[in-house]
Amino acid sequence: MTLRHFLVLLCCLVGLFSSPAFSADSTTSHSLSDNQAPPALAPLMLKLTQEKYSKLLPVLKEIEANSNETTASLFRIMMQGDLYFIKTNKQLVQHFKDNGKDLYQGIFSQKVIADVTKRSVTKIKVNNRLRGYLRTAIARIQLTSASAEIRLSAVQELLSNLDDDTVAMIEALYSSETNKDVKAEMGLALAINTALSTELPNSTRIAAIHRLSSSLENTVRNKLTQLTNQDNPAIKTAAQQALSSISQRTERFAFLNQLFFGLSLGSVLLLASIGLAITFGVMGVINMAHGEMIMLGAYTTYVVQLMMPNYIDYSIWVAIPAAFIVSGLVGVLIERLVIRHLHGRPLETLLATFGISLILQQLVRTIFSPLNRQVASPSWMSGSWEINPVLSLTLNRLYILAFSLLVFMALVMVLKKTSLGLNVRAVSQNRNMAKAMGVKTDWIDAITFALGSGIAGIAGVALSQLTNVGPNLGQDYIINSFMVVVFGGVGNLLGTLVAAFSLGIATKFLEPMTGAVLSTILVLVFIILFIQKRPKGLFPQKGRAAE
Repeated sequence: MTLRHFLVLLCCLVGLFSSPAFSADSTTSHSLSDNQAPPALAPLMLKLTQEKYSKLLPVLKEIEANSNETTASLFRIMMQGDLYFIKTNKQLVQHFKDNGKDLYQGIFSQKVIADVTKRSVTKIKVNNRLRGYLRTAIARIQLTSASAEIRLSAVQELLSNLDDDTVAMIEALYSSETNKDVKAEMGLALAINTALSTELPNSTRIAAIHRLSSSLENTVRNKLTQLTNQDNPAIKTAAQQALSSISQRTERFAFLNQLFFGLSLGSVLLLASIGLAITFGVMGVINMAHGEMIMLGAYTTYVVQLMMPNYIDYSIWVAIPAAFIVSGLVGVLIERLVIRHLHGRPLETLLATFGISLILQQLVRTIFSPLNRQVASPSWMSGSWEINPVLSLTLNRLYILAFSLLVFMALVMVLKKTSLGLNVRAVSQNRNMAKAMGVKTDWIDAITFALGSGIAGIAGVALSQLTNVGPNLGQDYIINSFMVVVFGGVGNLLGTLVAAFSLGIATKFLEPMTGAVLSTILVLVFIILFIQKRPKGLFPQKGRAAE
């Protein structure tokens, strides 16, 4: 053999070993090891890159048969349309964007792969049929999760799509399930399957339908509605009775949900009007700037969050005393500079406080701009407490309800158990006699006005968790606050409590029937008619000043 022939043979061997066909297995196995995929899935994942999306279903079924909880992420990525593969080595990658840039990372390792561009990858396409399968497959894989919460969510996901494989898997896991909530949901799934099985005797199916009548899941109602369209009269009657029972329970829970929203509105009205009740009862001042005290408390919450961007969960505990102090100090300034010079002249006081409210609104617009500001809720106030599928209580409203009652009880204790409260009650009942007994009525007026304004600031903290903060925030509640004070009885805290919750509940029950605006008008008309009969409100003020 000549040297020339030897060199030609050597070049052929080098070309053979460096060809894509020869190196595909080595690069693929290397890429799969980078992805930390189970070895059994390696050839199946390679198939995903070779088959058309119309023929991927059998491959996905094979993957599910060899999957565990961790590999459910592969199905989730594929369902979201983010599954790609690198053209050169067939490695599966997940696509994501970072600051507008396309990046790719390993499916299981979650490590970003460098030097991969959009041109070097191909997307694995999915259609609606595949998405439906992937959704149920993910739920089936999660049925064996170590987390009871994940297993419960998986069963609930599968309720609307119970095929033979799913039912068989639930039956196999039912007896060994230890969590009572998950087991009850599995029993519900099996009852749905039994009720829909036309091969079973009527008695068995009717027993399953009775079991379904205790559930409030939307899926259950949909399945029972399907059964009412069947030709079997016994099954049809049982399904109709079950739907009737579910409808009655749903209406009861809807009533409780509406009641909760009424109490929530009432708690906001209580916080907004309780300070007004004190100042109106003690000083006889119609404070049209009271709404702006609420607004200042809300903006204080916003500023506190700007100063504590990394401690949002704790910022509200700083915002509550800060809002009380800020609104209280502004209240002292208003009382000392304006209101005390207009004592005994209610019309001039009304006009002066109205002008102050306009000044405060414009001041806030100048400092913060007219745009609404968003206040973030702490994580422990976010979300809801789900009692059942048709009744859930939002945590922020639940906390505000408890907080308003706590503020009310604290204020009652101050007025009943302290010397300040004794002086306030004395001035509200008979100002001249209290002054003759040595009570400094001027300072009681100032402290009372500051206390009422500070509580209004706390109301602003609560409102910032329910709505956006803006210059006109207080104007939305000032009229309702006056209605609460007049309806409950001027200066009476118990009357304010009863009136606030009564008007809140009445408004929320009227809104679905009449709309928000008309419901407010009807409540106002009711109060006008009520005041005609009881001019002093539900709980009239006692003392010589009330005569």
